Amino acid sequence: MSVPFARDLNLMLCHRCKYACPVADFPQACPRCTAPLHDRKPEAISRTWALMLAALVFYVPANVLPIMRTQALQHDSTTTILGSVVDLWQGGAWDIAVIIFVASVGVPVTKFLALGLLLITVQRGDRRSQRERTQLYRVLELIGYWSMLDVFVAALLTALVQFGALGSIEPRPGILFFGLVVILTMMATLSFDPRLIWDTGRPND
Repeated sequence: MSVPFARDLNLMLCHRCKYACPVADFPQACPRCTAPLHDRKPEAISRTWALMLAALVFYVPANVLPIMRTQALQHDSTTTILGSVVDLWQGGAWDIAVIIFVASVGVPVTKFLALGLLLITVQRGDRRSQRERTQLYRVLELIGYWSMLDVFVAALLTALVQFGALGSIEPRPGILFFGLVVILTMMATLSFDPRLIWDTGRPND
């Protein structure tokens, strides 16, 4: 026995407050929060593609440009994301190096691959592993916020390690690009409508 769609029951889910609205009574706005109602998120696929590709473009300078400049007495150096991971590993802080690597490289690359997989399978009308793909989307929502860990570390170090004449740490342009990558991937995840996974054989947008 197949489970009916909300549209088959003449219901429409509000994107803001998640209220199941009777379409016949409230065809244009949610009766609880007055937000505009849509059967599916408007232009979800094209918007998600645009945001993800923009994030992918910014991800290149985020890894190439330095994220921090360290000044300490006679020592003056700049470091990239991967460079900071190598420095931490060689300095014996392998646990912090692993955390930074996962947050800075593992999470963004995983989000790019997972979002690309979801978009391609939805556009192809793939019927396989619909439940697993929905769970994959929920995991993307959950891990997205941890991508900001690198930005938080740089901000924390900049605030704490200020020794005046002895030394200082300054953020560099790479951290700005990485922050943009995080924001854009989070927006791309939120723009995608997971209900499209179950709309096989129905119009997607």
